[in-house]
Amino acid sequence: MYSRLKIFSGNANIKLSNEVAKYAGIPLSDAEVFKFSNDNTFVKINENVRGADTFIIQPTCYPVNDNLMELLIMIDALKRASAQRINCVIPYFGYARTDKKDQPRVPITAKLIADILTTAGANRIVAMDLHSSQIQGFFNIPVDHLSALPIFTRYFKAHLDLADAVVVSPDTGGTDRARSLAKKLRCGIAIGDKRRAGNDNKSVVLNIIGDVKGKTAIIFDDIIDTGGSLTKIAKVLIEHGAKKIFAACSHGILSGYAVKNLENSPIEKLFITNSIPLSDKDKVNCKKIVQLSIAELLAIAIKKIHTEESLSILFR
Repeated sequence: MYSRLKIFSGNANIKLSNEVAKYAGIPLSDAEVFKFSNDNTFVKINENVRGADTFIIQPTCYPVNDNLMELLIMIDALKRASAQRINCVIPYFGYARTDKKDQPRVPITAKLIADILTTAGANRIVAMDLHSSQIQGFFNIPVDHLSALPIFTRYFKAHLDLADAVVVSPDTGGTDRARSLAKKLRCGIAIGDKRRAGNDNKSVVLNIIGDVKGKTAIIFDDIIDTGGSLTKIAKVLIEHGAKKIFAACSHGILSGYAVKNLENSPIEKLFITNSIPLSDKDKVNCKKIVQLSIAELLAIAIKKIHTEESLSILFR
């Protein structure tokens, strides 16, 4: 058994890290993480971690490369300070969408990041709602793949009228995800028949498979980036007779004109987790965005990993 539990945070989402530490009942450990004027990242661990079970909370969100480098350097610092185990808690895993070689002469960047983290000295990865479950297999170290599904389920049951609800997957790739939520909410499922045109951030929704007429539609996805696909499928749902539209996703990247697209869409509310911080003023002030906290989920996972207990309770 590990003698001490220590939780560190990079600069990517300090607010979330503080919430996790509060739920875990221990203060964040002391570390300096900053940039020199020459743009080099520097890390200094300001307390003894020899023989400790250490956890670094650091989503690799925007700026992705800076946050990734912070994580790698923190791993190296803890390794050289003789931490017994280094666990990387990555609520949002950047580069996750580049998980296969679907064109000639392109990288599988998700696998590259997995190799880099392992080589740096990570002993375990704790991730949430990876873009595809196969990414777990890119690592040669243990990966605990958590899900925000119980958080969404609990919130929707408490705050939404689910009598005539239907969960909508924006494309066929997210069918399993949508089916899992629909099963927990005991409602129907529909699927968007989406075809991409041009670059990866442009798509065309051609049809809706399933009955949405007169129903409350809950569009469910793992990532919302520019919001283009989301708003398009929302308009198609209205055309097919949906009376209300909500949307939910684990990771709200909300890049580019995402907030503007959301504001001009028929979507009443967008539910996202705080895996990625809402840093911009327009995101914070957008009345359509509701952020649900994953801090308790991560805190429980950290404590159970520390005591070598099963995490199965987190999926109920």
